[in-house]
Amino acid sequence: MWDDPGMALADRVSFGLSLPHRMAEAEPAGIVGRVARRAEALGFDDVWVSDGGLGLSGTLEPFAVLNHAAALTTRVRLGVAVLVLPTHHPVRVAHAVTSLDRLSGGRAVLGVGLGGRRHDDVYQVPPERRVTRFSEQIRLVRALLAGGRVSLDSDFYSGVVDAAAPTAPQAVPPLWIGGTHPDAVRRAARLADGWIGAGSSSSATFTALVPRLRDALEECGKDPAAFPISKRVYVSVSDDRRSARAEADSLLGPTYGDPQMAERVAVCGTSDDVAEHLESLADAGATHLLLHPTARLEEHADTLARIVGLA
Repeated sequence: MWDDPGMALADRVSFGLSLPHRMAEAEPAGIVGRVARRAEALGFDDVWVSDGGLGLSGTLEPFAVLNHAAALTTRVRLGVAVLVLPTHHPVRVAHAVTSLDRLSGGRAVLGVGLGGRRHDDVYQVPPERRVTRFSEQIRLVRALLAGGRVSLDSDFYSGVVDAAAPTAPQAVPPLWIGGTHPDAVRRAARLADGWIGAGSSSSATFTALVPRLRDALEECGKDPAAFPISKRVYVSVSDDRRSARAEADSLLGPTYGDPQMAERVAVCGTSDDVAEHLESLADAGATHLLLHPTARLEEHADTLARIVGLA
């Protein structure tokens, strides 16, 4: 807990808000734009979507949502966390991010993750050398985002691409790596501009990984204080704690195929309960928190802004 009782949590940590990007969340029409505009008006730093990637019934295409949000906002950054990179070609990823960055005036943020075996099965990604391939994809995406002539020649790709120059004022869009395995933390320190802990991981896991990340950053010659440390936080706020947990259960159980997921990872309860938990994540070293309401997205935007001191 910090020493100054008058300091709002938003004075210590930057906050992002998850946009409606699941098919069921995107009704009625217009809610995506309303949440994006409201997030900007309330003072959130960024808005985010994720990459479902396992069928058309689950989530909207992430860059379609972000480009829609870009057209309706002027300030908030626009991020995907995370894009399951092994299911995408590096050139296509760089093209999508560069397009978003240009259309938004330099507000794109790319978060990438390794995904799991189920993604490999659906997209027929060879399981052999999957981590090596992932690291090579990151290298190529970063090179393509920087612009200029890029050789794709490697064990996995071939060819030469003339990539567009980055957009000012942001220059090259930042790349964050998501994950909760210690190896993912080390990869983030070595290859990325930031790290984001998965929403499916507990606060205890996040707290244990932050010191490992800082050690890895120092080994790489990077300043831990200048490296964004984030976590996706599933959250449900209600004066009725049982109702809050039930809302989280209704989203996270089916999403992850685990009826106990909300109990392990979601932050549920009253405004005071949620504030206390978010404060503990800041105390653990988070410099950014991606808040993901499990229901009532428009209402939660205002509630969460008030809890963290944005509104």
